[in-house]
Amino acid sequence: MTLAKKSPKPASASRRKFIISSAAGGGMMLGFSLSFNAQALENTATQVSKTGASGSGAELNAWVVIQPDDTVLVRIARSEMGQGTLTGLAQLVAEELECDWKKVTTEAPTPGQNLARERVWGDMSTGGSRGIRTSHEYVRKGGAAARMMLLQAAADQWKVPVSEVSVTDSVITHSSGKHKTTYGKVATAAAKLTPPDPKGIKLKDPRSWKIAGKSVKRLDTVNKLDGSKVYAIDVKLPGMLLAAVKDCPVYTGKLVSYDESKVMGMPGVRKVVRVNDHTVAVVADTWWRAKKALDALPIVWEEGPNANRSSASIAEQLAEGLNAPEAYAMRDENDALKAIDGAAKKIEAVYSTPFLAHATMEPMNCTARYTADKAECWVATQSGEAALAALSEESGLPLAKCDVYKHDLGGGFGRRGGSQDYVRQAIAIAKQMPGIPIKMIWSREEDMAHDFYRPISQAKMRAGFDANGKLVGVHLRVSGQSINAFLSPVPLPGGKDDRQLQGYYKEPGDAQLGYTFPSLRVEYAMRNTHVPVGPWRGVNTNQNGLYMECFMEEMARAAGVDSLEFRRQFMKDFPKHLGVLNAAAEKAGWGSPLPAGRFRGIAQFMGYGSYSAAVAEVSVSDKGDLTVHRLVSATNCGHAVNPDQISAQIEGGIALGLTATWFGEMTVEKGRMQQSNFHDYQMIRLAQYPKVETVIVPTYDFWGGVGEPTICVVAPAVLNAIYAATGKPVRNLPIKNNKLVA
Repeated sequence: MTLAKKSPKPASASRRKFIISSAAGGGMMLGFSLSFNAQALENTATQVSKTGASGSGAELNAWVVIQPDDTVLVRIARSEMGQGTLTGLAQLVAEELECDWKKVTTEAPTPGQNLARERVWGDMSTGGSRGIRTSHEYVRKGGAAARMMLLQAAADQWKVPVSEVSVTDSVITHSSGKHKTTYGKVATAAAKLTPPDPKGIKLKDPRSWKIAGKSVKRLDTVNKLDGSKVYAIDVKLPGMLLAAVKDCPVYTGKLVSYDESKVMGMPGVRKVVRVNDHTVAVVADTWWRAKKALDALPIVWEEGPNANRSSASIAEQLAEGLNAPEAYAMRDENDALKAIDGAAKKIEAVYSTPFLAHATMEPMNCTARYTADKAECWVATQSGEAALAALSEESGLPLAKCDVYKHDLGGGFGRRGGSQDYVRQAIAIAKQMPGIPIKMIWSREEDMAHDFYRPISQAKMRAGFDANGKLVGVHLRVSGQSINAFLSPVPLPGGKDDRQLQGYYKEPGDAQLGYTFPSLRVEYAMRNTHVPVGPWRGVNTNQNGLYMECFMEEMARAAGVDSLEFRRQFMKDFPKHLGVLNAAAEKAGWGSPLPAGRFRGIAQFMGYGSYSAAVAEVSVSDKGDLTVHRLVSATNCGHAVNPDQISAQIEGGIALGLTATWFGEMTVEKGRMQQSNFHDYQMIRLAQYPKVETVIVPTYDFWGGVGEPTICVVAPAVLNAIYAATGKPVRNLPIKNNKLVA
């Protein structure tokens, strides 16, 4: 059937509805599901004008623009922060489009353009390892629809049935061999056709992929290597001034006053600005001059009652939660408390994990420009729409008069998600200097002092065994701070927050517990502090994976059973969990002899829709010095869009996971964070990084995440290996605070 022409629909938007949806999708990271429809495939007259060369090509739909020279421009709505989402999404579009991969390039639509086109690109946030797993279907259909339109245009030109036309690498041929053309030559005609009904689009079987599923080179590497990439911190605009900011060192404290007369005569200083009720900024002609003036600025803070808080008092608060008479029970199966109380043998362990900073390589920054008619910002953000909402609210201008120009992120890990506090600060400063672009950059010290940290938590784990050493029940209680409670404008009733028990869920899907115990009770005691918290790569699966998998090791030893075999006996109902566990164990040679002084530890867990397992090989010297020699990691993410990128994400996750396990902690004294830079917030060194081996075992029946899942098995695998080496469990992170001696 011939595709017909169709006119575009006008765009419309509700500011309030948009801001609420942005806060939900990006701010609280709850997710957003785009219903793919014909609107997303429609050709419109609106072109992406701020970000690239699409104006010279023919737009087939929101994702595909074809240039006359056969260059294929793929629009990527998600943010790129080193995880490879840009290349992976382009691969999925190109696979269905059947174009020449060597001629694929990309560009990013702005949130303002998305809004003007009735959110044709859907959710633009990037977090929770959702960049590919929640957008794969509609971007693939975008590529398939464009292919169908291009083939139809060629068939119309040749006056033959479209069923006789095929394409390979952007070259269209007729079955007779008499006709041949390219995408670039028929793109303009194709763009005038009505897109096919999405419901009738049949996508390829992933097992037949030729571009997706392959380890193609990333599209965002060259300009990183030659130094030409412009990150947000590199932005330069005519007449631009720079700003340094300082927030009250104690969270919830206030800015009382400052004496700007003391710094206005310093070189380059243009203005001292009250940003909000707890932040002050200095604007100058260079950032260093702004910072030096800010350091010299006399400031009076009202620190408030939280200036008395410390890590010790917070630990006491969490410990109280572990022993409180009641807590929210997410799971209660077969009366575990009764089973444990009546057991012949009981064991108990208490674990703890600290606050962690994101410590992105690129500190928080944003360049903003404000006039009475337009508010704009140039920023690295994981949620372009949340940034747009923040820009609109802070500037007071309607959404239609605002836009955000996204740059690739110099690290995100959740910090650049829904909060957008740095966007609000930048536009608040720019609003006081209309028409002048203001680039606001946080110092590393400010970045460390005013993060949204990974929540602190403790866990009490209990288990009972019968007279024959068989497990009869498991009881766990997590006590800690809630991200959802911090972000929510209203209290969470009864302390019910399943998110803080991520990884212990009964139902399959995002983070299912991979064990069936004879009885089980899972509880959460919400104990919030004054410290702001937010998602940190892997979020709660990291702590919960450590608690469960380290306690599995303690239970295995109490039962006198091999660590691997102990886990297997409770995993009969979880073949995918068991599959990665077995894959990691086999690759690591579990049970085979090791060199003298080396020991293994094993762990498995699920998060972000994917299954992960790891085996660590370590040694501990007589002085207690730890060496991690080898780490084998197995992952099942369902569909593997780019195996090399998956391996790279696993390797990066292991580096971050080892850093957090070995060194990571943010401590509180007098209400403020004590760590200020990398001299006291240590990163793992290259010499400490082990030999890493990745095993990817896709089952091609679901779409899981990649960026975050691996981290949750790193710590327990290493700690369980240390337990094997020393005979003593490590229950508190970081490792540096423990004496590793037998």
